[in-house]
Amino acid sequence: MDGHGRERLWRAIAARAREPGDEWWAQAVCEACVEVLTVDAATLALRASDRAQELLGASDDWAADVAALQYTVGEGPGVEAYTGGGPVLVADLNSDQARWPGFVDAALAAGIGSVFAFPMQVGAIRMGTLELFGRRPGGLPQAAVADAALLADFATAALIHGAAEAERAGLDYTPRPVASFQDVNVATGMLAAQLRIGLDDAFARLRAHAFATYQPLLHMARDVLERRISLDELAD
Repeated sequence: MDGHGRERLWRAIAARAREPGDEWWAQAVCEACVEVLTVDAATLALRASDRAQELLGASDDWAADVAALQYTVGEGPGVEAYTGGGPVLVADLNSDQARWPGFVDAALAAGIGSVFAFPMQVGAIRMGTLELFGRRPGGLPQAAVADAALLADFATAALIHGAAEAERAGLDYTPRPVASFQDVNVATGMLAAQLRIGLDDAFARLRAHAFATYQPLLHMARDVLERRISLDELAD
């Protein structure tokens, strides 16, 4: 992409920044995606593992719910883009039933018709994903694919810049999420200690129970933390 194209996208982000500060750039990227790429919704997620995820930005509540859905089932275009390190473009979600059976059923019920996921990465190091959602099936034009990849690069650069500035100041760098899944980590630790099992096994039990009871994983974790569900119910 030429310099004019980069400037056009950067101006689209800057026009949506509410005020200077790290807490706004991710949200501005998501809103710019909806406007410039003509998709219905967008999210920006920081990922470190299957368990560790923070939602840095979402164009609206529906987009945030879609991100929570994918986190609950543990599969989908965003997960594949992060683990595989390349774009995952799904023009008709209904055609990929066998690819992500758990995600597709729930996503179709939520009104999702198409998904396009792009990794945020530098070389072999992946940091998260930018995801675009359409309410109806339909492909993303090639020019929009290129723009989305560049917007993911902008988001990656913002993360790196923020981390570098914090390091120079001797501070820890943690971008402010619009939705945190930290409660899932705490609930996983509680379950692991109670049942004397590993963290991966504890997380798998939480996820399986959330999926079986049609609840977002984050809601299930909060039920555990607030003692609305007994840990014994998750023992089997």
